[in-house]
Amino acid sequence: MAEHPLKIYESLDPALLSLVNNTRDLALTEGSLSRKTKLLIAMVLDAVDGAENGVASLAQQAIKAGATREEIAEALRVGQYICGVGCIYTAAKALKEVIT
Repeated sequence: MAEHPLKIYESLDPALLSLVNNTRDLALTEGSLSRKTKLLIAMVLDAVDGAENGVASLAQQAIKAGATREEIAEALRVGQYICGVGCIYTAAKALKEVIT
């Protein structure tokens, strides 16, 4: 597995890293929306933003949380509808190794 992209902050700014981790935990904790749904939303947002590595990581986490290939594809349809086809190209590159 690749090194965590924020690892440098362990020594550079541990307080900021802690804040980022706490915010992630707050955003993705099971609640009214399931963790799986929240991960799918985050995956689509990363696809829209062009964050290929984020799409791959969040898709893997969503799969571990129970997401199916069909749910991933359906979530990405929403991103394409709202934000355009660019997110589909980002997702296609990111999902090559994730979806088999």
